Amino acid sequence: MSRSIFSFVSRLALSGSALALATPGWAQESAPSDADIIVTAQKGNQTEVRRGGQVGVLGDKAAEDVPFSITSYNAALILNQQPQTLGQVLENDPSIRTTYGFGNAAEQFVIRGFTLAGDDVGFNGLYGLAPRQLVAPELYDSVQVLNGASAFLNGAAPGGTGVGGSVNLVSKRAGPTPLTRVTANYSSGSHFGGSFDVSRRFGDDDAFGIRINGAYRSGDVAIDNEFRRTAVLGAGLDWHSDRVRLSLDLAYQRVQIRNLRPKVTVGATVPAVPAADHNYGQAFSYTTLRDIFGAVRGEYDLSDNAMLYAAFGARDGSERGIYDGITVTNAVTGDANGNALFVPRTDNNETAQAGIRIKLAAGGITQEFNLGGSMIWQVNRNAYDFLYGPGFVGYATNLYNTPRVALPGSTLVGGNLADPFPVGRSKLGSMFASDTLGFWDDRILLTAGLRLQTIDTRSYAYNADPANGIAAGDLTTKLRTSAVTPVVGLVIKPVTGLSLFANRIEGLQQGAVAGAGNINMGQIFPAYVSTQYEVGGKIGLGRFNASLALYQTELPSAYSVPTPTPANPTATTFGLFGLQRNRGIELSIDGEITHGLRVIAGGSVNQARLRKTLGGANDGNTAVGVPDYLANANVEWDLGFLPGATLTGRVVNTGKQQVNAANTLEIPSWTRFDLGARYVLLVGGNPLTLRATVDNVANKRYWASSFDSFGTSLLQGAPRTVKVSASIEL
Repeated sequence: MSRSIFSFVSRLALSGSALALATPGWAQESAPSDADIIVTAQKGNQTEVRRGGQVGVLGDKAAEDVPFSITSYNAALILNQQPQTLGQVLENDPSIRTTYGFGNAAEQFVIRGFTLAGDDVGFNGLYGLAPRQLVAPELYDSVQVLNGASAFLNGAAPGGTGVGGSVNLVSKRAGPTPLTRVTANYSSGSHFGGSFDVSRRFGDDDAFGIRINGAYRSGDVAIDNEFRRTAVLGAGLDWHSDRVRLSLDLAYQRVQIRNLRPKVTVGATVPAVPAADHNYGQAFSYTTLRDIFGAVRGEYDLSDNAMLYAAFGARDGSERGIYDGITVTNAVTGDANGNALFVPRTDNNETAQAGIRIKLAAGGITQEFNLGGSMIWQVNRNAYDFLYGPGFVGYATNLYNTPRVALPGSTLVGGNLADPFPVGRSKLGSMFASDTLGFWDDRILLTAGLRLQTIDTRSYAYNADPANGIAAGDLTTKLRTSAVTPVVGLVIKPVTGLSLFANRIEGLQQGAVAGAGNINMGQIFPAYVSTQYEVGGKIGLGRFNASLALYQTELPSAYSVPTPTPANPTATTFGLFGLQRNRGIELSIDGEITHGLRVIAGGSVNQARLRKTLGGANDGNTAVGVPDYLANANVEWDLGFLPGATLTGRVVNTGKQQVNAANTLEIPSWTRFDLGARYVLLVGGNPLTLRATVDNVANKRYWASSFDSFGTSLLQGAPRTVKVSASIEL
């Protein structure tokens, strides 16, 4: 299918370019001048953020009207910066950094010092639909970031993450102006591709809209011998009448990666960083990810102040790959052990949401009620094969002078590799209710709400255990937990353009089960509830926006403690004994400082401390992988003396990070500079935009992240990467 997509895009690009070159520039008295067209196209390509977005069950809101921090990065930013993954879009956010979640290319995001897994990225406000490991950004109109916990707003994330924030992907819709855009692009080393984006509206009052877009990219990237191929295709249809709005979104994504540069597990010393483009992965590693997903949504206005809505979505996902890892045994020489793991996996998810939103006003007081519920059903079919060779020792390799080795033999198999059966099922249900009271012409907004949530998970045996009468595929664990997650938020707008806010909101994760070796083995614990307090302010001055937030979040953690008995002196008990407390300050600004000079910038300081650790050994230490500060600045300058020309620059600065809980290992702070330019000109009367960017201009080598949920490992930052593209609008 990827070949057919590429063929279609190639033919469309060629025909579109030929049409553009052949189109005569007819002179009409009322037609805009070439300079007007160039200036209009230049403005349409401005990289921007929107202060606001889809605030869960509260609906689409301006940031000034909600007691939360929310930012939306627009499609122009995605088009101009040419990111190839969602993580590269989120590099613009001063509260987020990206790492890998497992032994493969699965991106996960660290927001306010807590992880957000790819499984928990939303799609049009629904969980369980977006591709779970890598997301190609071309399909989306905006990427929305809600900083902070969101158990009431979005419901519990099915992957159990998102305590520090959430990300929502908004699909593209046909706008009022017809669009036909064709783009060709290249990035170093030899990565070529193209995309198309077409939208139209039809019928009376433009009631029906259709937008189809797709992209194809393939070739080696800037890391030595790392190959990536991505094919995506999406369609968005919508229809409206006076009281009804309907939409349907369908998408296909296929990603292939060979010879991925993996994370690096370290021991007692942090090794020096290898050359920026060096690849210490093995040629036998690969991953193939395929996702088909979509959602339908309907809204019906019962009256001018009451609306019913419902949405349903589904995703069919398939993953297959051999993932390699490297563990450094000598930090000076770079000697290391390597290992490999084969995993076939499929996922089938469905999600549904329905509710009613009612707005009332009486006696100078406004009210907005939200009532509804949601459900998520997930089935995971999985198997594994540890490829470590005899003795489970792996293979010899080196971080700096990496040999090519043969794939080791099978060591341990779980499940059915040829036809994986279900090893996990989950069902998450919730009911919610909220009321927002408005006073003094809505200059004071008070929101209060409750969501009752239930999480039901089941695990199944990978392998038979005859001694305990268990066959492969048998149910081994049932876990059902529930919790009520409240929210209270206050917004005060004392003067036009200024909004002060405060909130108390919670996060929710499914409870843990005491594992083998504990005297309370099999005990099911309640869902983890984290508590967040936040205060801040937002300023909107037309072309310029700024926000400041101070927050604190406390999250329980589980581990086993020694509980010796005369009969068992090494006995342990598993429980929720620990705590992590994150406190921080976030500042962000965006807008046009002066005519033609725009900035997206900000910074955050995060104090992530461990509390109630085992024996108090690590009490007060900094949590692993949480930078002590982050700073970003993205600048665009339209050259007034050269109409159509824009210079761009970005700096990304990340503070030091701890590598282990004892805080005896750390990686230093790092700074990366990106430079670029774009230029709009006319070809046959159609605007053509040329772009060129260089990420990591200095080709700096650095450890980008030490965040790891399973051990002590490091992710190296990307090398210098050149990206060029050309887009023509017909």
